[in-house]
Amino acid sequence: MKNIFKILFVIVILLFYGGIVMAADNLSLNQQNLVLISSYTASGDMKKLEPAIVKGLEDGLTINEIKESLVQLYAYCGFPRSLNALSVLLNVSKSKKYKDGVEGIPLDKNADKNKIGENTQTELVGQPVKGELFEFAPAIDDYLKEHLFGDIFARGVLSHKDREIVTIAALSAMDGVNPQLNAHIQIGKNTGLTDKQVSEILILTSKPKTKVFDIGDKNDAYAKYFKGQSYLKMLTTEQVVTANVTFEPGCRNNWHIHHKGGQILLVTGGRGYYQEWGKDPVELVKGDVVNIPPETKHWHGAAKDSWFSHVAIEAPSIGGSNEWLEPVSDEDYNKLK
Repeated sequence: MKNIFKILFVIVILLFYGGIVMAADNLSLNQQNLVLISSYTASGDMKKLEPAIVKGLEDGLTINEIKESLVQLYAYCGFPRSLNALSVLLNVSKSKKYKDGVEGIPLDKNADKNKIGENTQTELVGQPVKGELFEFAPAIDDYLKEHLFGDIFARGVLSHKDREIVTIAALSAMDGVNPQLNAHIQIGKNTGLTDKQVSEILILTSKPKTKVFDIGDKNDAYAKYFKGQSYLKMLTTEQVVTANVTFEPGCRNNWHIHHKGGQILLVTGGRGYYQEWGKDPVELVKGDVVNIPPETKHWHGAAKDSWFSHVAIEAPSIGGSNEWLEPVSDEDYNKLK
């Protein structure tokens, strides 16, 4: 009987600590709320921002934690959106229902902000940040070090990891900033973010905000032909079969061939890739059109850091069919930016 109790005790301990490990690999509830608040701030979606702020406060964030994230975001999405978001937070805070929390502490006026910021920047990046761009525009180098990594990062309240979560979330919600997004994903990992946590941020924030067509349901019927999660919405099955296909970040379909009838892809959102066998991958963004001839081995899907949507139009044919082949290898896919 004693041995049975010992075994049960060990099982309970393993389950308990296993649960802690599993939970630690996910974003906390506060971090998830910071992601959404930062995303709506960066995209300028004030209608969604207010309920996101209220939810964050009700779930345990303090007013000062949210305030610090919104102040920081002026450096990434500009003063107008930062100020608009702070106005929303101000109005919510007037209810006096929520905790103010710890206030940020500014650097001493006599502090060497450039040196402090340079040290923080070097710690986050993993090496001193130099380059032709900063030699060309030394003022921006000073502003980054003295103000962003000096004044703002030194205020406390949010950890460096949480500040990178805020930054990644904002950049993921913006268009045309992929180099900066990829750089901050790596910086986030330097602060302790896991690949799974980064993926959570991208999934929460980079889902297309303006949908041309309904995203549809999980594409379970074809899941075995995809790496990652995709969604399917049939637009019409009459005359010309047309579907809206949406890929989560990192999702792509297997190599495949359309026999007898080809296919046309109309890209409606996000960023992805198309590749024909024996040719280099082609990056795709909103507005691009791909004509896929019949009997052409190819694949298409999302970039690692973005959702991707396209309308797939099947070219009418007699006796047409799709032949699904091997998956795109992780080695080849991971070479893509």
